[in-house]
Amino acid sequence: MAISVAGAPVNFGVFELTPDDPGLVLPTGEQVATALERDGYAGVDLGPVGFLGRGRELRDRLRGHGLELAGGWVDLPFSDDEAFAAALPSLDEALDVFSDALEAHPGRAPLPTLADSGDAQRKANPGGGAGHRLDEEGWDRFARNLATAAARVRGRGLEPTFHHHACTFVETPEEVDEFLARTDVDLTFDTGHLLIGGGDVLTAWERWRPRINHLHLKDVRVPVLREIVGNGGGMIDVWSGGTFVPFGEGDLPMAQLMDDVVASGWDGWLVVEQDLYPVAGSDPAAPYRDSGTNREVLRRWV
Repeated sequence: MAISVAGAPVNFGVFELTPDDPGLVLPTGEQVATALERDGYAGVDLGPVGFLGRGRELRDRLRGHGLELAGGWVDLPFSDDEAFAAALPSLDEALDVFSDALEAHPGRAPLPTLADSGDAQRKANPGGGAGHRLDEEGWDRFARNLATAAARVRGRGLEPTFHHHACTFVETPEEVDEFLARTDVDLTFDTGHLLIGGGDVLTAWERWRPRINHLHLKDVRVPVLREIVGNGGGMIDVWSGGTFVPFGEGDLPMAQLMDDVVASGWDGWLVVEQDLYPVAGSDPAAPYRDSGTNREVLRRWV
């Protein structure tokens, strides 16, 4: 196998934090799948559980558009034992959908994408949580609960991946290093969230490459990102403020990174993510144009 390119519902404004606004024009799962097939993607990320369907509907949608399920987001409060226990049913619900999709997978299996939920202070302070970090006991709880979640995933015949993410307890490069040292779960490398956390994309790719099993590729306007975070903005402001842009319009060193990815012999999913927080009055056709543009840019390598 080699690199397989997937798209994601978040590129079209559909994710767990999409605002409930009747004025928004949002696509259906069928419309997203149709667009990704048109643009030559091999797979699709799950998006909110149920967005692409469940059971036969999901399998028929994937087969009908020649798509495989690449992964899907499941965040859990790993550092809080009581909250983690209460949230485990949401993991089981997501794993039911992954199991539904397995029959439609002739090639790669999807990777359930685990992430931390953070807390109120981390959520309010992208870029490192203003110094609010886990202590030794917090990391012990985190690692123990992550092992429980990973065992649940592996019990379904799937391999988990872990997404370092803004506004969580695994955001900065130092926190990613700590995570990797304490767990056996490999990493979803996300270029956008790494930049939010203060990392260098090329250095981090080289350092973490042996533990990376999933790739999320975003282009980012770094000066816009820094201004929003510097002014005390949260992730909603980052998502809605024009931070994530089509490939080639931001500051991601994409050519060098993709050369490094190919040279490394990367064999896995590459998920294109241009996170979009929809607002009323935005051009509903723009995500479809950007989807095609992003896939076309990647054809130089994939």
